[in-house]
Amino acid sequence: MGSSGDFPGACGPSGFFCEALLPPAFTRPTRTAHCNLEFEVHAQGCGYRRVAGLDEVGRGALFGPVCAAAVIMNPQRIPPGINDSKSLSPRRRLKLAHEIRETAEASAVAFVDSFTIDRINILEATRRAMLLAVEKLETRPDFLLCDGDMVVPVPLPQQPIVGGDRRSLSIAAASILAKVARDHLIVNLDARYPGYDLRNNMGYGTRKHRDALTRLGPTPLHRASFRGVCGLDSVDSGPGVVPIDPKCG
Repeated sequence: MGSSGDFPGACGPSGFFCEALLPPAFTRPTRTAHCNLEFEVHAQGCGYRRVAGLDEVGRGALFGPVCAAAVIMNPQRIPPGINDSKSLSPRRRLKLAHEIRETAEASAVAFVDSFTIDRINILEATRRAMLLAVEKLETRPDFLLCDGDMVVPVPLPQQPIVGGDRRSLSIAAASILAKVARDHLIVNLDARYPGYDLRNNMGYGTRKHRDALTRLGPTPLHRASFRGVCGLDSVDSGPGVVPIDPKCG
C-alpha cells in the first residue's frame, strides 16, 4: 500500500471511527463474549467489504519494540481455534500464525522500535505501529476493527472494541501474528543481551528482569523513558538492531 500518502488527509485520530456503526453497549465485553465474526458481519451489513482487525503486542514491556498486526480474514477459510493470543500455548500460536497467513485475504506486521517509543511515547508509537501495519496490507481495507480503545490515525472508518481480541476473529488473528512476530524477535535478541531472561519474559518487567536491570543496567533496546528503566546507566550498545517481519512456522 506504500506510504501514508495512500491515505490523503490523514491527521489526528479524532473523528476517524464510525461511532454510529456499533452502539457502545454492543462493543463492551460481556460474560458470554467469545471469538466470532459478529463485528465483521455487522460492518459488512453496513456496506464495508474489506474489514481488517488490528491488535498490538508489547505495549507494556520494558524492552524492545511494540508490534502491531492487521488481518483481513477470508470468511470462507477461517482456521479453527483462533482466540486471544494470550490464551494460546506458544506451539498453538505458531501453528495458527502460519495458517492465518496462508488463509487470510491480507495480513501484515509492523514494528516501532524503543528509540521511537522514548521519543514520541508508547501510545503514539502503538498508533504508528498499527498505521504501518495497515499500510503494509496488500489489499486496502475499507473498515478497521481495533482492539481496546485504540484509534488509528488514518481516514478510514473504524471501531475500537474493548476486549476485541477475545471477541473478534479478525482482531484475535492480528493478536496472534503480532505476538508470534515479536516473541520471535525477542528470543533472538536474548542471545545478544544475556542476563535479562528475555527468552522467558519477552521484555516485560518480571522480578528477574528488574533485578537484572538493577545489576547490569539497561541495554540500548530498553525503553529509557519507562519506570524501572529510566535513571539506570546503559550498557555498551554494540551493533544496531532493526526489527524485521520474521516468517515463523
